[in-house]
Amino acid sequence: MIYPFVVAIKNKQTLAYNIFGNLLSIISIAFFIQQIISNPDHNLPFLLGSIGVAVVLVWNFLELRKGRKVHYSRALLIAALVWMKMPFMNWIFFLFIALAFAEYQAKYSIEIGFSDEHVLINNLFKKRLPWTEFNNIILKDGILTLDYKNNKVHQLEVEDDEDDDGDEDEFNDYCTQRIKAAHA
Repeated sequence: MIYPFVVAIKNKQTLAYNIFGNLLSIISIAFFIQQIISNPDHNLPFLLGSIGVAVVLVWNFLELRKGRKVHYSRALLIAALVWMKMPFMNWIFFLFIALAFAEYQAKYSIEIGFSDEHVLINNLFKKRLPWTEFNNIILKDGILTLDYKNNKVHQLEVEDDEDDDGDEDEFNDYCTQRIKAAHA
């Protein structure tokens, strides 16, 4: 389906996920180094794992300084493989794998599509809402306000988009027309 308007909402949890991924990676390196020191006979996987995770962390740091998005899933996957070789707590392998795969979805910006028939909230689970669910929808100064019939109001910060072709007034007129048509 083609949506005349699509609004991307800022994901405010990205910083928290970055801190969490960084922390897990650093803790893993510490455990790997401890394993290298305590068991010098079988330290190759732990040495390679420590180096691999450290390289990803340095790469992410440099990318963040350039203002780019980073993903810690690579570091978490490397760490997960090494955690399998640990003589203790190797069940953490499953946690690291799950977190690595969940990171992309967790950092994904929520998009809200507006069509003639409904409003689609594109998140992990898509949610289609008919226009009759809303009293009003307004986009003003980078804030999208969704006023529901059940007295709920959501105010969401919109991602900055330099090549935005849409106009706030055009969007607001479209939403007003769709809500009036749905309630007629």
